[in-house]
Amino acid sequence: MPANRLSISQINALPSAEFTRIFGPVFEHSPWIAEAAADRRPVDGLEQLHAKLCETVRTAPVEKQLALIKAHPDLVGRAALAGALTSESTTEQAAAGLNNLTSAEIALFQKQNSAYREKFGFPFIICARLNKKDAILAGFERRLQNTREVEIKTALEEIFKIAELRLRDLVFS
Repeated sequence: MPANRLSISQINALPSAEFTRIFGPVFEHSPWIAEAAADRRPVDGLEQLHAKLCETVRTAPVEKQLALIKAHPDLVGRAALAGALTSESTTEQAAAGLNNLTSAEIALFQKQNSAYREKFGFPFIICARLNKKDAILAGFERRLQNTREVEIKTALEEIFKIAELRLRDLVFS
């Protein structure tokens, strides 16, 4: 990740490999999205860059969409507790207060993660930077009532929110 945010003109001038290196982490462990969007430049602003990245996901086969969803860690999961998250995910979970839970709260998150994974086959995804622990726990309860198809769409929309915030960390407009 660059030390300074990039301008749109700098982004448009990046070689494709450099674009992919910088913007690959915007979507968790899925640099294929940035790689595909690199050829869809130039863009005229952050919103259009975000839209092109999201369109790459929306038009991808469902198998690739599911791989993107499955690339995300569980909230307060094993990777988080072991300190093995990406720097972006670590910061995002901390912003929601998930790095400062009691053992009972950790157990509740793990129980909800298990129930969600068992029902849908992928991790519960919510934009942690836009939520706090209580809202996230309520989200588990509410979303466990959904169908798998609804949850795939919901997970992708949450991923798009995460990506927009990560882009805003990288780009000034």
